[in-house]
Amino acid sequence: MLHQHTISQLQALRLEGMVLGLQEQFTQRASDDLSFEERLGLLVDRELTYRENKKQARLLKSAKLKVSTACLEDVDYRPGRGLDKKQVASFASCDWIRGAQSILLTGPAGVGKTWLASALGLQACRSGFSALNMRVPRIFEELRVAHADGTFTRKLQSIAKVDLLILDDWGLHPLNQEERSDLLEIMDDRVGTKSTIITSQLPVEHWHEYLNDPTLADAILDRIVHQSHKIKLKGESMRKQEVENTAETVKKQKAS
Repeated sequence: MLHQHTISQLQALRLEGMVLGLQEQFTQRASDDLSFEERLGLLVDRELTYRENKKQARLLKSAKLKVSTACLEDVDYRPGRGLDKKQVASFASCDWIRGAQSILLTGPAGVGKTWLASALGLQACRSGFSALNMRVPRIFEELRVAHADGTFTRKLQSIAKVDLLILDDWGLHPLNQEERSDLLEIMDDRVGTKSTIITSQLPVEHWHEYLNDPTLADAILDRIVHQSHKIKLKGESMRKQEVENTAETVKKQKAS
């Protein structure tokens, strides 16, 4: 009865981690030999771990990462991909996010730009930063709706709060004047305060021409390119390689 009362009190205080820890101590007799201070310390550690895991799960859900299984530990550094192992390893600390720096990932289709962006987004969530992955066409579609229903300012504010914004598929479609203006608003909110990852098949040196408005292009790129790490991925399509490897595996299985 006393145990249940304590659990009810902890639940009322929303200390769910301590509830789980206490229940574990009740069922694991090894804890009987521990002192009060040791058992209390274990409960506090359990609560902290519970909160950290819950926060990370919430951040990952909100991030909407394109490749949920991607992580920096699994980065493929095979020769010819254009990846510097030391540079990528340095991103794991997320100091680049603390310093409001950005990463520009460019390269042909299928070389792993979105995968690497997702891995960096996962690492950000692991470190307690909020992230949001959006395809560029989708974000402009949502902003267009926001203009129409009067929620544009609120939408911009919600994007501005995100520690790491991942803009995927930059440069696939031409932008109109309203989209260019919206893009400037997004980047202006983030410069010097938040980080952005941009993935694009279009080389950075062609972005000014892509934006197709000298004045706005200068303003937008001034907020994007400076204080950014640039990674040019190379090589054949990894998706094509995966298909070929799968086909080869199936062929070997049939032969055996």
